[in-house]
Amino acid sequence: MTNASKPLVGIIMGSKTDLENMSAASEVLSEFEIGCELRILSAHRTPAAVAEYASSAHQRGLEILIAGAGGAAHLPGVVAANTLLPVIGVPIPSTSLNGMDSLLSIVQMPRGIPVATMAIGKPGAANAGLFAAAILALKYPAVQEKLSAFRAKRRQEALDNQIP
Repeated sequence: MTNASKPLVGIIMGSKTDLENMSAASEVLSEFEIGCELRILSAHRTPAAVAEYASSAHQRGLEILIAGAGGAAHLPGVVAANTLLPVIGVPIPSTSLNGMDSLLSIVQMPRGIPVATMAIGKPGAANAGLFAAAILALKYPAVQEKLSAFRAKRRQEALDNQIP
């Protein structure tokens, strides 16, 4: 069983306004009783702090990092460049392009520095939490049980909503 008080997932975002979208990741992790920590770190305004956070994450017990960013969306790539942990990127719809710029920035990481990229906004943040849970389920049987029950419930909801 994971200890919900011990963070296994770090969730970082470029600004406080990103929390509106990124809170969906922490809510999902909470459902699975997976501890997480949230930080505001900017690839452009606090690059040294981003590098320090990412490079020390493993020693601090984190196993996965989720990074949400809008606009040029450099944060997930900078995080991935500074850690060997899996990094999940979430594009934030923060410009007139409604997140398409962020999506393209994150998904086009060069070979050698991978970032798993989710959908834009809250749905992507929620899926980032679910993807983190799936990764952790490989190591933690309690997470695997909760994920299995979660998917069975969603499957049954779909079956129950058939058109007569």
